[in-house]
Amino acid sequence: MPSIQKKTAVVIIMKIVATGCRGFPGVQGGVEKHCEKLYTHLAQFGCEIIVFTRKPYVDAGVHTYKSVTLVPVSCPRNKYFEATIHTFVSILKAKRLKPDILHIHAIGPSMFAFLARAMGMKVLVTNHGADYKRKKWPLPAKMFLQFCEMIGVKFAHGVIAISDNIADDLRQKYHINAAVIPNGVEIPEPVETDEILEKYGLIKKRYILSVGRLVPEKGFDYLIGAFNALKDTSHKLRGENWKLAIVGSSDHEDRYSLSLKEEAEKSSNVIFTGFLTGQSLSEIYSHAGLFVLPSYHEGLPISLLEAMSYGISCIASDIPANQSIELSKGRFFKAGDTGSLVEKISEILNMDWTDEDRKKQIKFISEKYNWDKIAKETLTYCKKVVAGV
Repeated sequence: MPSIQKKTAVVIIMKIVATGCRGFPGVQGGVEKHCEKLYTHLAQFGCEIIVFTRKPYVDAGVHTYKSVTLVPVSCPRNKYFEATIHTFVSILKAKRLKPDILHIHAIGPSMFAFLARAMGMKVLVTNHGADYKRKKWPLPAKMFLQFCEMIGVKFAHGVIAISDNIADDLRQKYHINAAVIPNGVEIPEPVETDEILEKYGLIKKRYILSVGRLVPEKGFDYLIGAFNALKDTSHKLRGENWKLAIVGSSDHEDRYSLSLKEEAEKSSNVIFTGFLTGQSLSEIYSHAGLFVLPSYHEGLPISLLEAMSYGISCIASDIPANQSIELSKGRFFKAGDTGSLVEKISEILNMDWTDEDRKKQIKFISEKYNWDKIAKETLTYCKKVVAGV
């Protein structure tokens, strides 16, 4: 008589349904990278995770990723309406799934916290930064996003801020105490291959790297200006044949992104690779001589955390979000100031960056921005929200 094997029941700690990001894997954006890492870690801890993704950005045939369920939802690829339509439809679908937590990311989508709450769901909002400060938005859009932030804070059962400066801002404006749970990063294995470098004519340790969407708040225009000034003036860089590599693309091609590409066409030393992921991204991080983040606005910049996790020598604009990461004081330059950036690049590239410096930086990142730790903190906070604590 054949033996009967008993199936072991899978104990689900919590059911979390998420919306507000475009989706993952391999989708450009800080919120998208945040969600990919957070939810795959929460799934490992025994949570059932369902993420509503946006069909224009993902492979609609992929329904699971590392134990996370992905549900593609139709929406227009339009910077003004896609988040609103996608979130509204997602919340209607989420009600039928009976989640313990509906997790909404970013302030635009958080406008629908009131609807989710009215439908009886426990709502958690993660604020990734004041999007209305981004240069790409006209005044009416900025005012609408401020309204969305207010509604999200007022109707959510819990609010997470990804940095202290965001939490301070929310406290001053709305008199709430948001939980501060940052972005994270996984420490990568060293990469020796260099196929992406060969493709773009880059030399190991002889290129300056920057990563991000081609949008005005990232400051790539004045980064290009500073790099060209370095090449054209008496500033001397250690070594020859330096190039500038910018990794990223535009979700919605516009005058700004086109102007960047036009500027790059004037110089063989400025390279746009487009959006990179996987091995190609690892290669270009691994062999960079300097990482520069010239942003005017950030929430908590994952690209800077990633660069630091590779042990790259880094500099960044002096905005609060960048300074919160605790680079040494001598590694910041005035945001939007080409002259300040020229001086800082010249200064840092002519300083020694030792193996000891590299290891110390990686250790700092691995301890403070560890995804296991961040996911556990998020789960603990979700339990408090469910319990009404």
